[in-house]
Amino acid sequence: MEAQLTAMRTELVAFAYRMLGSPSDAEDAAQETLLRAWKHGGDHDPARASLRTWVYRIATNVCLDMLRSARRRARAVDFASTAVPGGDLGAPLPESAWVLPILDRSLADPAYADPAHADPADVAVRRETVRLAFVAALQHLPPRQRAVLILRDVLCWPADEVATLLETTVPSVTSALQRARASLRKTGLPPRSPLSDAAKRDLVERYADAFHRDDVAALVALLQEDVINSMPPFAWWIQGRDVVAAVMAASDGSCHGARLVPEPANGQPALWQERPTGPDGAFEPFALMLFEFGDSLISSVTTFLGFRPPTPHEFPPRADQRVAGRPDVIGQG
Repeated sequence: MEAQLTAMRTELVAFAYRMLGSPSDAEDAAQETLLRAWKHGGDHDPARASLRTWVYRIATNVCLDMLRSARRRARAVDFASTAVPGGDLGAPLPESAWVLPILDRSLADPAYADPAHADPADVAVRRETVRLAFVAALQHLPPRQRAVLILRDVLCWPADEVATLLETTVPSVTSALQRARASLRKTGLPPRSPLSDAAKRDLVERYADAFHRDDVAALVALLQEDVINSMPPFAWWIQGRDVVAAVMAASDGSCHGARLVPEPANGQPALWQERPTGPDGAFEPFALMLFEFGDSLISSVTTFLGFRPPTPHEFPPRADQRVAGRPDVIGQG
């Protein structure tokens, strides 16, 4: 059983991330699930449910327990009205307030890391359903409806299996799914971009190149007219290509000397912003920049200041856990 449980860890992290909106909470939930399953493996009855259904029942209960006392995680647009250039950023909100990004390498799945070895339809679904906007929209749903929607519409479990997992009836699952879909439509979730993976990467690479050349005009040209720009943990956010250009033109120069490093996150191209703040001027991560895409251009840029990915748990736990190494730098020169 240990090998089967170990093989399930990354899919449990992805499930818990969609439920909780936090990579560190997702790691904790997955680890707690595996430990409970390992400890109580003798309680599993194959005649009543498959091992996977039994483990997901544990995972769902762990997530529901974690959500009982938690406030809803959100994005900047949920906290404040649009800011103006030169306006005060305000006080930072606690980490628990935000839907936080998850690095693709934390998911360790071919659908994120190596799409050449995964089914194209599966790649599209998995990437879409860890997109930051989608995970943020899920947080508007009551926890049990959230679980039903993820299990039915994301993981494509049959209704009777979800009913077994939640210890309820198929009509109850169907009703919860219908309510969840209706609520999700009301969140204003942006539609999926028609751009290919290559087109998205090209936009982000051009963004990084313009950043390194301090070419504000070229950078802004990559943004659609109603682009949204935000910087968690501050509730401050702005909208509009011209407004973004004005903010960049009035910048205090704090980004000079920084570099952008590719790091796919939430199933999309993303960038670390690194600054030479380490010993002997070594570059260190300062922020993680996530992008959303419209029909042909970038539709939003979310810069998570001070973001640090959690150290992945291993199962069984080990004392010498480490985070994977850094990627190469894009277009620095």
